[in-house]
Amino acid sequence: MSLSVSPVYLGREKPDSGEQAERLSTSGVPDAPETGTNRDHLITEAFSVFYGANEAVRKVSMTIRAGHVTAIIGPSGCGKSTFLRAINRMNDLIPSCYTKGRMVFDECDIYSPQIDVVYLRKRIGMVFQKPNPFPKTIFDNVAYGPRLHGIKNRGQLVELVEKCLRQAILWDEVKDRLDENALGLSGGQQQRLCLARALAVNPEILLMDEPTSALDPRATTHIEDLIATLKGDYTILIVTHNMQQAARVSDHTAFFYEGDLIEMGDTKDLFTNPVEQKTEEYITGRFG
Repeated sequence: MSLSVSPVYLGREKPDSGEQAERLSTSGVPDAPETGTNRDHLITEAFSVFYGANEAVRKVSMTIRAGHVTAIIGPSGCGKSTFLRAINRMNDLIPSCYTKGRMVFDECDIYSPQIDVVYLRKRIGMVFQKPNPFPKTIFDNVAYGPRLHGIKNRGQLVELVEKCLRQAILWDEVKDRLDENALGLSGGQQQRLCLARALAVNPEILLMDEPTSALDPRATTHIEDLIATLKGDYTILIVTHNMQQAARVSDHTAFFYEGDLIEMGDTKDLFTNPVEQKTEEYITGRFG
């Protein structure tokens, strides 16, 4: 998708080449608070995603609260991963994919032709189902994004890499191995490294697409503990097939079925007293 010469940077000015992106107001769009969980961070209004003629996500309207964890559940093929990838426009890479409706992030329409998609993906990071570290050193994996966004000072990078690896509860395991290839890490360590890499560009929203499906129970516990630690500082959306995991880690849960958002609410309420019959049938194991 082509961008205009003077793109809107989602309510912020684009950072100078020697700095990380700063949260500055521009184009008359209000600057979002640095912290706080009393605001709507992401809103969709009759939002649909199409693959050619197939409407994979159908007219979804929902609100994501800042600093909260929202789980997206539903059977395979229900549109939950497609919806998640739409939030940072990863679906743009699929030629037949297009959207209708609105998706608003900090009062800016994500799908406006003026949006700088690279900067959008800085503010909305993503961790995928399978760990995908770069074939580089552990240090260079975490430093990759900051370098891309203009940080060249070695001292700054060293400090930032350590900070993010500590956030990912990985520092103590790799602090003496930073120059080793990241592909030598275990699967669980690789996934935490990918999370550290996402955190290194200082995002506001973290998208997690089945982040533990390829991990053993111990590594899964590490990731779930991480989510609990990061909650409040980041807005987190996690797609999961594991309803027990959704119940453990999330504040709110959205249930998708055949492209439709069937029900969304507080996690405890949705699992103990669902409003929709289809939701009850799914969480009680009658299908899925």
